[in-house]
Amino acid sequence: MIKKILVSQPRPASEKSPYFDIASRFEVELVFRPFIKVEAISAKEFRAQKVSILDYTAIVFTSRHAIDHFFNMAKELRVNIPEDMKYFCVTETIALYIQKYVQYRKRKVFFGESGRVDDLIPAMVKHKNEKYLVPMSDVHNDSISNLLESKKLNHRECVMYKTVSNDFTTEEVKTFDYDMLIFFSPSGIESLTKNFPDFKQGEIAIATFGPATAKAAKDAGLRLDIEAPSEKYPSMTGALLHYLLEKQG
Repeated sequence: MIKKILVSQPRPASEKSPYFDIASRFEVELVFRPFIKVEAISAKEFRAQKVSILDYTAIVFTSRHAIDHFFNMAKELRVNIPEDMKYFCVTETIALYIQKYVQYRKRKVFFGESGRVDDLIPAMVKHKNEKYLVPMSDVHNDSISNLLESKKLNHRECVMYKTVSNDFTTEEVKTFDYDMLIFFSPSGIESLTKNFPDFKQGEIAIATFGPATAKAAKDAGLRLDIEAPSEKYPSMTGALLHYLLEKQG
């Protein structure tokens, strides 16, 4: 019986999140506690990559973290971002977040629906003469680079922030009594093994989002009870709802 679930993400800003509907429907306790945190790299570390922001005419954003750290780095380096800079974002939510830093103009902001860079490719190909810069975490694979390369798009990736373990306190370790853990990145799995070196899964259900997270969990010897996204359940909440319906009715 699932009664207490740890979601390794920050608490949703809106009370309308499907997570809260699930909690109410199945009378489960949800605890939102990120296993990882994001930190800025220094201007010195950025300069070492020999990237000049103003050499690029378009920025690809895969997360709000990327937006925050891109604009903060530009400010630290005293770089004025041109008004005609174009922005390509993996979702509309991320695109709207740009308003925190610049005036939002539809003619220069493009976004996808699925949250995957693949979804942005048609728009990027239409603007094939742009020079694309992709701000990323230090923890990433070559999938975006390979995809843009395959479409012969002029691009460069750069690290603008780093992902580190959000260590658990002694008290949190003592009271770690969850029936299910939900992970969204390989770094979250690494944090679990770092904070709980003697972790025994036993009856604890584990859910992962994304193939890289699933692989990291399996490589760590964990049993996966939920793997999302899938064709039937593209979201973690959809997959979780289905699982609880099957298990708990």
